[in-house]
Amino acid sequence: MNFTPLTVSDYNILKTYFEEQPYSLSIYSPAPLIAWSTLNFRSRYAVVNEVLFIAGEPEDHPEDRHLILPVSRGRVFLPAEMHRFASELGFTQYWYAPGDYLDMLERSELESFFSIEEQREFADYVYLTEDLIQLKGNKFSKKRNLIHQFSREYLRKGRVSVENIQQKHIDECLQFLDIWCSEHDCDVDQNSSLACEKAALITTLKNIEHFESIGILIRIDGAVSAFGIGSRLNRTTATLNFEKAFSEIKGLYQFLDNECSKRLFSEYQYINKESDMNLPNLAESKQSYNPVLRVKSFALILR
Repeated sequence: MNFTPLTVSDYNILKTYFEEQPYSLSIYSPAPLIAWSTLNFRSRYAVVNEVLFIAGEPEDHPEDRHLILPVSRGRVFLPAEMHRFASELGFTQYWYAPGDYLDMLERSELESFFSIEEQREFADYVYLTEDLIQLKGNKFSKKRNLIHQFSREYLRKGRVSVENIQQKHIDECLQFLDIWCSEHDCDVDQNSSLACEKAALITTLKNIEHFESIGILIRIDGAVSAFGIGSRLNRTTATLNFEKAFSEIKGLYQFLDNECSKRLFSEYQYINKESDMNLPNLAESKQSYNPVLRVKSFALILR
């Protein structure tokens, strides 16, 4: 079977399959899958009998070649079917099997077809939207204090404006991203997580309307100084896919996060902020917002 490389033009095809998908891991969304498909980590897809298969093909690590869970309208597949699919398609493993999928199954049945390995670096952080909007209680006191400091220095002095990202803003956002990346050495190693994220973010910005992504930007003294971009994951959950701000401006990240929660995600019960990629500083930041759960990720290796 021929798998076709994922491209921007495939968004509408993928969208029809993912609209009612039941999983809570952020990868199960068409826009991020397309945006993160790069020359070094190419994603491909095939549709067979109304079942969508997505394959990850790491160029430098062929041993990591994998499928994600197949997606079909209104269906969740049993271990026997999953094993047969992978065998017929020439794959030896699935990645990103969400913990909520494993919870649906009899463990003994699953283990008769697959060995199971937890992928800790891919576990997502999930938050109550209401928590991130209201920031109530002692557990959010530091966030409120930082937002207050930002408000006192910038907002109350009329130096701040918040706008929904539209096509006319893309060039400004890309210019901001270039400055941000020069400060964080995104381009030093083209295989680094920051370099890959930059490429995914550029693709998302350039196609934000086509991807039906939603975003806001924050101007300080007229210049774009932060933005956040998100997308729908499922009926109850949205994903905050990208969040960038000038870190030297105290409280800006916290203000951005709160504004994204209020302006972009108020209709959803949960916000998924993706994984920490086993980066200690990122893990600390995500923990500081008091997630209500972690969605674990597992590799399923065919027996």
